[in-house]
Order: sequence, then structure tokens, then C-alpha cells
Amino acid sequence: MPQDPPPIDEIRIQSRKLVRALGFMGGPFAGTDLPPSSVHALIEIEATPDLTAVRLCERLQLDKSSVSRLLGKLVQSGDVIDVRDAGDARVKRLTLTAQGRRRVAAIHDFARRQVGAALDRLPPQHHRTVLDGLKLYAGALAPGVDDAAPPIEIVAGYRPGLIADMTGMHIDYYARTAGFGRAFEAVVAGGLADFCSRLDHPDNEVWTVVSAGRILGSIAIDGQDLARVQGAPVAHLRWFILDDRLRGSGLGRRLMAQALAFVDIRDFARTDLWTFDGLSAARHLYEAHGFALAEQRPGDQWGREVLEQRFTRPGPGAAPRA
Repeated sequence: MPQDPPPIDEIRIQSRKLVRALGFMGGPFAGTDLPPSSVHALIEIEATPDLTAVRLCERLQLDKSSVSRLLGKLVQSGDVIDVRDAGDARVKRLTLTAQGRRRVAAIHDFARRQVGAALDRLPPQHHRTVLDGLKLYAGALAPGVDDAAPPIEIVAGYRPGLIADMTGMHIDYYARTAGFGRAFEAVVAGGLADFCSRLDHPDNEVWTVVSAGRILGSIAIDGQDLARVQGAPVAHLRWFILDDRLRGSGLGRRLMAQALAFVDIRDFARTDLWTFDGLSAARHLYEAHGFALAEQRPGDQWGREVLEQRFTRPGPGAAPRA
């Protein structure tokens, strides 16, 4: 029996109605005086801490010049702050101001009332039908934008190629941003090789961000290489890095949360990490997770002199352990 042809023109008619009803044709949008692209930008910036301008282009599916213009207006209006990453001047990190947060809260309130009023006109049994239909249609309109990308996961433990991949990520990033070279690469590779030989110890663990078999980020807790405090070991947070394309995705926070959950379960006296002055985005992340600057001093262990800094985070307890 022949099937009916797909209702292409009927769907186009309903799509045009939807666009007009939501205000995409002009006039006030989402209860604001902003264009739709700016409203969507504000929502994305709110949803993703430390979102970068590059990632915003991908989310909005707009070119860099268009996003640059709309961000310029949002900065000028006092809704957004854009700060260049101290470690990489090419990266801009986006944050809402207090005014911007109030504006986004008003946008959410307007949208919820708008959607709620529409659903009130429908029988409750149709509410899920609306959601399921929109999800199917949106996914079919933009195949590959979300679903076709290889899944990204955080994996604990050693995996083949870990030493080479983690060393390569570090030397690639810090050669570009800090001018480190051969000495730095040797320190990283040697430290990782020694650490991996000790991974069977219960106080040591490593986590990697993996996609399509590639390592795109890492963090490790070394519970053996720092002095003990009153019998309890001190955790050393090491080799924390994330691929440039994933910065602003929230994966850095997830890595940090995994490592610190391990630290707290193992009941370390405290957690230390060593870095150097100038990495403001990383410092912000450390401080957001309870680390504080404990000491700083000039050092050249990485091949050139920098102001080395030790950050520390107190542990849940420091009782002696067997």
C-alpha cells in the first residue's frame, strides 16, 4: 500500500507560525529590546561558566564577526564581561555581570510564562507530545550538531599512550603560552613515567578526558611524592590540562571534582598544587574549589624563570593512618 507523502509544506507553514509567535520577525523578543541572537548568547553564557567566544560561535552557529559584534554590544550595555585568558591572549572568557544575570532571569521568567500559557491551552496529555515532537524535529533539522560528535567521557586509570599524550598536550600548550621547551618536556615526561609506575598504590589515580580514543584532557592525584603531615599523606594535584577546544565546556570543573572527590574519600591531610603566576583562569578555578595561595617564589625548574606558586586546599581530616 503506498505511503502518504511527507507533509513538507504543512510543516513549513507551522514553522513560520512558530517563528512569528516567538517574535523572531522583529519587535520585542523574550520581553527584551535585544535581538534573538543576543538573547541566546546571554542564556549560553549563563549556562556555561568560563564560556569562550569561540565556543559561543559554535553554540549559536554564527560566524566569528557576527558574534564579535553582538558581544561588543552586550559588553557596552553592561551585561557581559569579556576577559582575555592570561595564558592565551587569543582566548576570551565570557561572564555575566550582575545586570546581565538580572536580565537573563527576566528572560527565563518571560519564556516560562509564555510556554506555560501555551500549554494551558492544551489538554495535559498533549504536553509530552509537544516536547517529543520538538525534540525530534530540532534534532532532524540540525543533524550532526550534537549527536554526530564523538562522545566525550572522563575515564579513570591508565590507558595505553597516556604518558605520550599527556606530555604532548602539556608541551604544546605551554610552548605556545609560556615559552617552555625541552627542559619542561623532560620534567613532565619523567614525572609521568615515575607516577605511572606507582599507579597501583591506592593513594594515586589519574583521570583523562577521552573522545574517539584520543586523550583531550587530564588530571592526577599523586599521594606519595609530598611529605606527610602528622602521619597523613598530602595529595599532590598534577598534570591538569584541557584541550583548547574544550575550554569553557565545563569539563575542567568535572575533572577537578573527580580528583577532589577522590582526595576527600582517601582522607588526605591537604591537597597541594604547583603552578606559576599569570594563569588567571586556572587560578580562578582553583580558588572556586577551595584552594588558596600558600607561597610563591622564583623558580626555573621548567626551563625559564617564573614566579612559582603553591596553592593548597585543606583536607576533611588529618588523622594518622596505617
